[in-house]
Amino acid sequence: MLSLRMDGELLDRLKTHAAKRGMSVQDYVVRTLIRDDFDERFATSVEETEKFYGAA
Repeated sequence: MLSLRMDGELLDRLKTHAAKRGMSVQDYVVRTLIRDDFDERFATSVEETEKFYGAA
């Protein structure tokens, strides 16, 4: 379970972004967190691969 506190302005912006995608705010936030986590893990994997193979 994840609990977030946010101000009304941020919530309104999230509602707008979620509505554009036909999603709930909760689903939008979770997908964003998953995407950001994937991006970070992918970048780390690329860096580790470059270290392993000696790429600059």
